Amino acid sequence: MMSAGRSVVPTYEELTRRVDAPPGSSWGVFGPHDQLGTLNFLTEEGTAAAAGLVRRGTTFNLDYPLNTFVPSLAGTRPPTEHHIFANNPNHRDDWVDSFYLQSTSQVDGLRHIRHPRHGFYGGVADDAVEVGRPDLGIQLLAEKAIAGRGVLLDAVAYHESIGDPLEFATMTRFTPGDLDRIAEHCGVTIRPGDIVLLRTGYAEAWVELTPEQRAERGGGGTGLDQSDDMLAWLWDRRIALIASDNGGLESFPVNPSSGWVDPDEPPPPRGPSHNGMMHRPLIALLGMIIGELWKLDELAADCAADGIYEFMVTAKPLNLVGGVGSPPNAIAIK
Repeated sequence: MMSAGRSVVPTYEELTRRVDAPPGSSWGVFGPHDQLGTLNFLTEEGTAAAAGLVRRGTTFNLDYPLNTFVPSLAGTRPPTEHHIFANNPNHRDDWVDSFYLQSTSQVDGLRHIRHPRHGFYGGVADDAVEVGRPDLGIQLLAEKAIAGRGVLLDAVAYHESIGDPLEFATMTRFTPGDLDRIAEHCGVTIRPGDIVLLRTGYAEAWVELTPEQRAERGGGGTGLDQSDDMLAWLWDRRIALIASDNGGLESFPVNPSSGWVDPDEPPPPRGPSHNGMMHRPLIALLGMIIGELWKLDELAADCAADGIYEFMVTAKPLNLVGGVGSPPNAIAIK
């Protein structure tokens, strides 16, 4: 349809009128065989410009340790088991078992979710999404080696500023208008190719809970509202990657008024249902790369201290051919 380098990109409203591909999809926008999706918005020029945001050289780890979110938010991922061995007194080596690649801070690759009607991003066949096969694998993100301008949308700070603090036990759905107000509060304008980080306070509150409270709490919470307006907001700003500190980026339980809930879809035998989730059009149709459970508290404190909510971000997922997701191995640099 057009190359990633062209400055003219169809609006989301234009995408919804497509007849040459699923309506509301970006399939073919970046070329007939594209498998990077919105990471195409992150160009070499954008990466070079992001390097200019490094002023102090202060770095911030954006990954939580493995096994932070135990019991599993999804209910389907046992804890990672770390083993160490030695073949002589002066040697150590190790391995892990039950390493679920999306059990802690994570990036979701484009094979994570298929659309119930249209399938995987770009029309990749179901039988290509298997162990060891490369299509839509997380290794594509590793090969891209993500580095660009990051912006923090600190919803926690914004809500405190208006006297309506976010409560961990109360689910809030952020609309596009909310995101605009949060960005204005943080003094940032989102630019094409940006890596957007949304702080809801979820992970910070989660790590303070006891194991018993975690088991009772489950994985729902505050996040993006499920709506076509939200899809338009994300696409039309040409965001390369959006990550949050919550368990799914979007709000959960889902908005029953979105029009995306299929009453005839049976629930899964285990784990959460994706019925009505924005993951389906966001990942499978638009090809947007998303992150979940990123560690944003220390970065947010620094942004509040110096008033600067833009910085350089790097992320290097595991180079696992055919991987579905990965810890992001993400760093913010100011």
